[in-house]
Amino acid sequence: MGIKNQIIKTCASLGIDSIGFIKCRRFDELESFYKERKILNLQNEFEEDDVEKRINPNQYLEEGKTIISIAFPYLTSKINTNNGFSLYTKGMDYHYVIGKYLKIICEIIEYHGGKAKGFVDSNALPERYIAYLAGNGFIGKNNLLINKKYGSYIFLGEIITDLEIYDDDNGSLDDLNSFKECGECNKCYVACPTKAINANKKNCNICLSYITQKKELQDWEMEKLQGRMFGCDTCQLVCPYNIEKELSKIPEFLPFDFMNSDDNDFVINMGNTQFKETFKNTSCGWRGKNVLKRNALIRRKIYLKNDDLSKIPKFESPYLNGYINRLFQKTRI
Repeated sequence: MGIKNQIIKTCASLGIDSIGFIKCRRFDELESFYKERKILNLQNEFEEDDVEKRINPNQYLEEGKTIISIAFPYLTSKINTNNGFSLYTKGMDYHYVIGKYLKIICEIIEYHGGKAKGFVDSNALPERYIAYLAGNGFIGKNNLLINKKYGSYIFLGEIITDLEIYDDDNGSLDDLNSFKECGECNKCYVACPTKAINANKKNCNICLSYITQKKELQDWEMEKLQGRMFGCDTCQLVCPYNIEKELSKIPEFLPFDFMNSDDNDFVINMGNTQFKETFKNTSCGWRGKNVLKRNALIRRKIYLKNDDLSKIPKFESPYLNGYINRLFQKTRI
């Protein structure tokens, strides 16, 4: 069995069946796009400022010849509790899960004498574009990679190896920019609460998923959250390509028990120990408990329309007390 077939077979045994291989090369066709985004101030603090690191995979493995793109489906149930947490946050932290599976594939490559380096949110490369070229889906008007089996409910991981096991690209930048798969559909544009996605440009700085993670919020941003605790699924929920899609077979992405309930006051009242025990293995715990508590306070006041301050503890945090004052227009004594 060839190394490529062994990788594909191993992935299938792990519940992963969307995988592609492309040549490791500079993505010069994206250079002007990234430079324009910088000029237009469309980048945010989570993005790499060095364009070279975004278009040159050999910055990460000098001997790289092939990029392996793997799509990891994460939606495990058609029934989900609306507790304000995005669907991708409900199971185990995808960084850990994908990292574990990528390590298995890297070990196979290394066993065959090759070098391999796995990435999950640990490089600045255009992973959706790479996945598109590798045949793992297309990029829709909502700026998400859409897989034919799993819709947009997927995480992406990459492996760069010095083995030459790549195929030809499955698409081009011109084809991608035409949104031919979306056709005339614009449901995501209409549904987007902040118009972060629209027919003219994409602005991640006003995407609600990003806003839920910001440390400081303006009043209009708090109003727009509408109960969101972490992340936003609006453009995914209205997308026709997400109707009746296959569910993930990856057990680590099954929701934690607490994600199957909507206990807003638990988040508001949790201490350090409860926070660490509850959120330590999630994809949303990295931001810290105060951002989650803030979003829970906003959810309570604006979305649940609960003005009762009696069940809200007196915080030692000036940050949280500042948001209480803004939300309830009261000073805590």
